[in-house]
Parts: sequence; C-alpha cells; structure tokens
Amino acid sequence: MNNRDVFSSKFGVIAAAAGSAVGLGNIWRFPYVLGENGGGAFFLIYLLFIFAIGVPVMLSELIIGRRAQKSIFGAFKVLAPKYGFFQSVGIIGVLTAFLILSFYSVVAGWTVEYTILALGNNLADKSPDQLADLFADFSNSIWRPIFYLIVFMGLTAAVVIGGIKNGIEKYAKILMPLLLVIIIILCLKSLSLSGSREGVLFLFRPDFSKITGNVVLVALGQAFFSLSIGMGTIATYGSYIKKKENLLQTAVSVSFIDTLIAVLAGVAIFPAVFAFGIQPDAGPGLVFVTLPNIFNQMAGGYFFSVAFFTLLVIAALTSSVSLLEVVVAYFTDELGLKRKQATFLGAFLMIVLGIFCVIYPKVFNGFEWTSSNLLLPLGGILISLFVGWFLGRNKVKDELEAHGGKAIYLQVFLFIIKIVAPIAIAIVFLNNLGLIG
Repeated sequence: MNNRDVFSSKFGVIAAAAGSAVGLGNIWRFPYVLGENGGGAFFLIYLLFIFAIGVPVMLSELIIGRRAQKSIFGAFKVLAPKYGFFQSVGIIGVLTAFLILSFYSVVAGWTVEYTILALGNNLADKSPDQLADLFADFSNSIWRPIFYLIVFMGLTAAVVIGGIKNGIEKYAKILMPLLLVIIIILCLKSLSLSGSREGVLFLFRPDFSKITGNVVLVALGQAFFSLSIGMGTIATYGSYIKKKENLLQTAVSVSFIDTLIAVLAGVAIFPAVFAFGIQPDAGPGLVFVTLPNIFNQMAGGYFFSVAFFTLLVIAALTSSVSLLEVVVAYFTDELGLKRKQATFLGAFLMIVLGIFCVIYPKVFNGFEWTSSNLLLPLGGILISLFVGWFLGRNKVKDELEAHGGKAIYLQVFLFIIKIVAPIAIAIVFLNNLGLIG
C-alpha cells in the first residue's frame, strides 16, 4: 500500500459507492420505467440483471481499482503495460466523467433552484399551468441555470477537496443516511393518502403481458446504467479501499442500496400521483411541475416539498462527487497536481462545459447521448473483457480473497465476466444504436 488516501471503514466505502450509484435517475426515471414496463414482472427481470450482471461488472471495477491503486486511467497503465489497447478504457472513463458531469450538473442546478423556491414557499398557490410556465422560463433561460450550475459545482468541489476520509467518506456517511430518512418519510406520507393504492399497483402489480424482448432490453440497460458502472467511478473508489475489505460484499451492498432507493422513490412518488388523479409522466416534468402541484394540494405540503427537493440535491451531489473524483484522481496521479489544484481545475473545466450545455441544448443532448449510448457500454464491455481474459486468474483471486475469505464463487464470476456480461452489454449497446430491438 502506498501513501494513497483510503476509506477508513466498511460503512464509509459502501456509503460513498452507493452515493455514486444513487442519482437523479433513481428518483424520477426508474419508478416510471418500472410502472410502464410490467410493474412487478419488470422488477423481477431487473433484479435478475442487477445481481447476475451488474454486481459482477461492479466487482470487476473494484478489482481493477484496488489492484492498481491508481485512477481509472493509471490503472490500465499499471495492470496492462503489454496491452496498450486496454489503456483506452482509462481515457474513456475520464472522458465519460467530463461529459456526464457537464450536463448532469446543469440538471442538478435545477434541483438547487427548486429547493430554494420550496424553502421560500414560492411554489405554493400556483396552478399547474403556472408551475409549467415557471419551469419552462427557468430551464430555457441562461443566467439563472448557469448561476445554479456554479453553485452546485462549488458544493461538489467542497466535498472532493477534503480528500477521501475527510471529504468524500465524511459527507457520504451523513448524506446517505439523511437521504434514506427523507425518502422513508415521503413514502409514509404518500402511502397514507386516500387513493394511493392505485399507485402501488402501478409500480408492483406483475403484468407479464407487457414483457417483450424490448422490455427485457430496457431492464438490462437500466440495471447496467443505474449502478454507475463503465465510467471508472467505482474503479476509482476501489483504489481507496483497504485490502481487508470484502469486495463482493461491497458490490452486493451497493447494488442492494441503489435498488432500494429507486424502489422507495417510486413508493414516495406514484401513490401520491395517483391519489390526486394525475397521470404519471417521465422526466423533469414529473419532478418540477407535477409534484409541486401535488404538494400544493397536500396537508403539510410545504414540509414535504422542501424535503423532496432536498432529497434530489443530495442524490445529485453524491453522484457528482464520484464523477469529479475520477477527474481529480487522474490529475493527481498522472499530472502530479495537488488535490486542491486538481479539484479547482476539474470543477472549472466542468463549469465551462456545463455553460455550453446551458447555452446550446444540442451540446447538452449530444453529451448525454454520447456518454449513455456509446462510452458507458464500451467501458463496461472492455472492463469485463480485461478482468475476464487478461488480468489473470491468480490476480483476480488474490483481490477477491484479500480479506481472508475464500472466493468459492470464482468460477461463476469468471464465466459471467468473460462471456455473459460482455454479450449482455453489447446487446444493450447495439439496442441503444437502434441496430437491434
């Protein structure tokens, strides 16, 4: 072990990695996808893919990071000096982090704005049309989104600049339990509403008639992308994990928490949506227009509005911290910058790219499409192939057993990571490109 900063506890590791996986997509996208694609039937397929493919790929990233003790870029220089091709995975990881955080921080800035509006009670007493106009005016303007983009990146940098133990781990231990408490409170309120039963049925009633080949592909894609794998965040966090930690337990725990938060988000949102007779709708409209309208009709609406938008900010922040850390780790490992310099430089570059995303919607859409449909699946495929075919069985076994236990699952893991995962992710990749499905 070198002088690299490390997580100080198992809880810190799981809180930080789960924070990376839990993001805005868990709160507004997953519940809607679940309801529209067969409810409980889709959920069973999704869980199968999470634990059959998502966990092994996440475990692969953790192995790479801890084995190399380097950023995602430096890891392949250390582990694959003879395979220059695989060093492109590091480039993909850093580039993906840049692109995703550039547009993600714009949307995250919206959550900061709406939290402030909720605190000031400025969303109350507005009709649905007025709420829609408010969101349209804000999201289509220039200066306010840029201001909140800068505010949000400032918050992200403030966490990252503290390092692993005193920054990322410290705040993850606070923010992740707080996120869970808020979402449980919102669930209890939502379930207490008259008419909430239809929302629960929308989410969980199995409808196997909706299960088609395309729905299976949606479940596979959602499982892969929801865990933040393929972009190097998990590998980067893996480089800060002590040898005594059980990597399989970490991967399973993070996957469980990520899925739990996504399901709880659905329970918090959709019973309330149905209780007030509103049709569910995906995306920002649900979060920034429909839900404020519901809060206005709900007893204690002010409190629950503030709680919900605070929840969104926390979910966005825990993800953005992991993305910025990928870039900071690259700058410190490869360019020799000190953490403070690397954090300021990374945040500044993200803000510049984010401003382009605000001014030019085509840039926003282009960054989103390229990262989600090209770079993430490519990264996932290459990470799986590298661990399965090139890293070497003994090195993989060493990392899986470093905590002192026996990796009795090694053969199954290697089979999945060599054959099943690359094929599955390739199918998602081709489907995203419209070549199958």
